[in-house]
Amino acid sequence: MTSAIQSFYKNKTILITGGSGFLGKVTIEKLLRSTEVKRIYVLIRTKKGQEPQERIAGWKDEPFFSVLLESKPDIMKKLVPIAGDIATQDMGISLSDRELLIKEVQVVFNGAATTRFTERLHVALDTNTRPTRTLLQLAREMSRLEAFIHVSTAYCNCISFHIEERFYPEHLNCNADQALGLREVLGDKLTSEAAPVLMDKFPNTYTFTKALSEQIIERESGDLPVAVFRPGIVVNTYKEPVEGWIMNPYGGPLLHHAAALGTVRTVLLNPVSNANILPVDYSVNMMLALGWHTAAEAAVRKKNAIAAPPPPIYNYVASESNKLMWGEYMKKVLALGNEFPLEGIKWFPFLICTANIWMFRLLGFFFHYVPGFFMDLVLQFRGQKPFIVKLYQKNHRQMEVLSHFGNNIWRFTTANTNQLWNIMSSVDREVFVFDMVTMNWKDFLIKTTSGMRVYMAKQPITPESIARGRKARSRFFILHNLVKYSFSMLIAFVLWKLFRCLLNV
Repeated sequence: MTSAIQSFYKNKTILITGGSGFLGKVTIEKLLRSTEVKRIYVLIRTKKGQEPQERIAGWKDEPFFSVLLESKPDIMKKLVPIAGDIATQDMGISLSDRELLIKEVQVVFNGAATTRFTERLHVALDTNTRPTRTLLQLAREMSRLEAFIHVSTAYCNCISFHIEERFYPEHLNCNADQALGLREVLGDKLTSEAAPVLMDKFPNTYTFTKALSEQIIERESGDLPVAVFRPGIVVNTYKEPVEGWIMNPYGGPLLHHAAALGTVRTVLLNPVSNANILPVDYSVNMMLALGWHTAAEAAVRKKNAIAAPPPPIYNYVASESNKLMWGEYMKKVLALGNEFPLEGIKWFPFLICTANIWMFRLLGFFFHYVPGFFMDLVLQFRGQKPFIVKLYQKNHRQMEVLSHFGNNIWRFTTANTNQLWNIMSSVDREVFVFDMVTMNWKDFLIKTTSGMRVYMAKQPITPESIARGRKARSRFFILHNLVKYSFSMLIAFVLWKLFRCLLNV
């Protein structure tokens, strides 16, 4: 049996925005390794003095692409950079490149975004909202377009705690036209200062501007073959091309690393809240399957002269029948610490999760600020600049910003996603696996923990390195217990003294 999805992408010309990002790179690698695409145009900007062509050329030296290049040494020739910047008007695409895209592109994956929750509103609007409109306008001129996949987020409508596969215009205090119009009139500073009023109930600029972006898709897609992909929290690879790989860690993986180092010991997190983490390779597989399905549905409508329905939405999160809670996640990855111990740990790893902000601040005082204060004294004594307390202050602010997502519990409707999986052939399910019902969380967390050691801590998994890590872990385990029991005895002594004083009164 042949793969319908692989057959669809054969000789296709693809445009990807956000190609240099985490999801984008995995998408590019998967397309090049598992399909026979003709060409992939990557919208990419000059960064740190490197021109787009130089940036893409440098990918061949990254370990992530090693599996691909071993089997297809010349495959990177299929990548063609399109110089541009999504945050600028018309995305900074030249007229000649624009004509090229209009003439050749058949599938668009719009994945460019700023995911910073604390991003200033004018930047988030320029990066997350306006480019969606610009790209849709460009897509209307693409005579060969078969599918346009817009990458959103499962949490862009996080005001509701039961999120269906539909649009939520009722959540917006102002529509996309008003927000983008005000951004042009008010300028950078005033737009960002107006954020609390414009955002209303949205917890941050990221979710607000992604919700506005979805509204543009809803209102302006017309008869284009568009679908909206809403993934949850995308983390390390599970199986391909390499296990446990991650780029620019954030959220759960970053917390995992900090806890494994022994630097973070308490976190503002509801242990019974759904983690909703997803392997990035699974997320890409679903997105590619969605491109195939969107094109197939559009072809049927065209053949039968059927009007296009509103763009379908696909929520992609952990299965209700196979959940992973945040408390369970942290417990399991820390338990793997002896199997993949880090060198250079700062304390014996442990973590206390609490959903109560006042308890978090109290625990943070004893477990973060007090040790940080003494470490800063040591740094000052050595003639070095103290920074530990300031670092903890920054981390605590970030945790409080993220608390809306770590403390609340959401339910998601996934009927469209389930249907997509069900219509796929057995061959496609093997090549483009994304089923979260059968996800083996234990195995996945083993691979994310080993990946954290290799790709985040930059420590190889060799017998010598593991032995050094275990030695440090054992030493800090003894010290940790000495401090814990000494502190317990001190508290008991103080309480005993208070009790004696009360008896003598």
